[in-house]
Amino acid sequence: MAKPAWSPGQYLKFEDERTRPANDLLSAVPNREVKFAVDLGCGPGNSTEVLVKRFPQAVVLGIDSSAEMIAEAQSRLPSCNFATADVDSWQPHQNADLLYGNAVMQWLPDHERLFPRLMGFLNAGGSLAIQMPDNLEEPTHVAMREVASGGSWADRMAKADFARTTIGNASFYYQLLRPLSQRVEVWRTTYHHPLQGLDGIVEWFKGSGLRPYLSLLDEDERLPFLEKYKERISQSYHLMKDGMVLLPFPRIFIVATR
Repeated sequence: MAKPAWSPGQYLKFEDERTRPANDLLSAVPNREVKFAVDLGCGPGNSTEVLVKRFPQAVVLGIDSSAEMIAEAQSRLPSCNFATADVDSWQPHQNADLLYGNAVMQWLPDHERLFPRLMGFLNAGGSLAIQMPDNLEEPTHVAMREVASGGSWADRMAKADFARTTIGNASFYYQLLRPLSQRVEVWRTTYHHPLQGLDGIVEWFKGSGLRPYLSLLDEDERLPFLEKYKERISQSYHLMKDGMVLLPFPRIFIVATR
């Protein structure tokens, strides 16, 4: 399955909300000298900017599989180094003091192989810091799968369900990384994002979770799909008096120090 294209503009419509977990993840990284840090799946550079502010003396590299995202990141942070690369096959030119992955690993398979591989690219005392959405069973994503399976597009859309990796729980990641680490921290947080009604939810996920589905539709099919999706999520998300909707968004965080 070809990777659906990323839209930096769509993704950054919710920059503040998407950057908050990036900051929360970085705040848990142990205080130590960081000379070389890598933003794995850097997207449009909002998470890379967080790294640069925390470690202003470090060499910071951002990698992403999307050339569009890399172009946006380079424009945002012209003094940083960026490269188009797939995280699951990338290899650094030198070991790092910090490997940082904000909302990227859920798109990559085989964490049992990938995470230990990344640990091997760290200097002693370096950290692998990962944050991933843990929302495949939230009503937003259940609705995506239900709408995809119920229309004339069902045959084409079946493969979109597998674009995201079913991630493990806290125990899985702790047991995977503990033998390779002096310290592992794992926690799960649910954010509650106030969005402008059901349209706000649709716009949020057009920049992330809905991408694999929309990429398989013809232009004249996308609006009917989104209308059915909006109707379906209306059963689970209700307008408040001010017209806003609170979107619960669970995420899992991991900081493993070698």
